[in-house]
Amino acid sequence: MTGTGRAGLRLTARGAIVMLFVITLVGMPFLPGPVFVAGCLAAVLLVRPRDLLPLVVTPPLVFFAAALLVELVRALGSASTLPTFGLGMFTALSSGAPWLFLGSALALGVAWVRGLPANLRELRGAPEPEPAPASRSRRGRARTFDPEPEGYFEPRVYGRAADE
Repeated sequence: MTGTGRAGLRLTARGAIVMLFVITLVGMPFLPGPVFVAGCLAAVLLVRPRDLLPLVVTPPLVFFAAALLVELVRALGSASTLPTFGLGMFTALSSGAPWLFLGSALALGVAWVRGLPANLRELRGAPEPEPAPASRSRRGRARTFDPEPEGYFEPRVYGRAADE
């Protein structure tokens, strides 16, 4: 690579989420908590700065999906599938809750340092619609609804008329 750009591995948000899922899935049977926290840290450090916002909100969902898959596979091999699955999910989610909070907070903190506020400002940068002026009814009270625009229920015709 030529130029002054920094060389290195940069993942999209999708790639970082898939990486976090695979790391969590592989580590779930052995050390689910520490592996999940390490995966969160790796994902937030390897993602492109403009993709921080989607990554920061997904660690709880990734942890749940990995726990669901692992416990489903474990339960399929037992004699009583449904009770084993229910107990396994309860155990995985309750024992993994502190690690889940730690991994999510760590991802949020590192993302904040890497530029998450700029992503939030960019998200808010869209122009907001201006509020409609409050119209008064016959009794002088303000209406709480907006009237329908004209032609709302009429079909739209695009293009020019045939006689033009």
